[in-house]
Amino acid sequence: MDRTIADLRQDYSLQELDEKSINGNPLVQFRMWFDQAIAAELPEPNAMTLATCSSDGKPSARMVLLKDFDERGFVLFTNYNSHKGQELTINPHAALVFWWAQLERQVRIVGGVEKISPQESDGYFEVRPHSSRLGAWASNQSEVIPHREFLQSKLLELEQKYENQLIPRPPHWGGFRVIPQQIEFWQGRSSRLHDRLLYTRLHNHDWKIERLSP
Repeated sequence: MDRTIADLRQDYSLQELDEKSINGNPLVQFRMWFDQAIAAELPEPNAMTLATCSSDGKPSARMVLLKDFDERGFVLFTNYNSHKGQELTINPHAALVFWWAQLERQVRIVGGVEKISPQESDGYFEVRPHSSRLGAWASNQSEVIPHREFLQSKLLELEQKYENQLIPRPPHWGGFRVIPQQIEFWQGRSSRLHDRLLYTRLHNHDWKIERLSP
């Protein structure tokens, strides 16, 4: 008999998550889980879903890559004129989701958004591969183009223009920082009775930790 979507299920039993074993600072806890995802050699452990909203509340989501994080928040880079760039500018709030299937773990982050400084964006742009720097100039991200050759032609022009030259950061390209107000750590458990611990930032910048029902 062919399996249906309803038949697809997996029981989770690798690990548990409790209040006694976690760090009181969710950024430290995230670092621990992120390092474990890297150590497990997961494919692109920095891949995350970024959810944004338009000014009239229409949501959209896509996969992007985390490029830095610290006590200030989580940093990603994009074309500021792209669909997500415009939404993050108009409605500076976002949600992030990390899913590390092999570890049966998920992290959800919700918070405000700010552009990082031009100096920070310059610093990251300078260490990008040569082809990626050219690509930031070649693509007017999210705009309709007539065909693939149109993009390839622009790339060829840029390769000739910047041959043996330093490629500057486009003014329309840079980073956003998601400043977390809530971070939820989810660990899969048997019988769908998963562990969910939610950190919420308080006015004094401390964090409140609560267990959520699965």
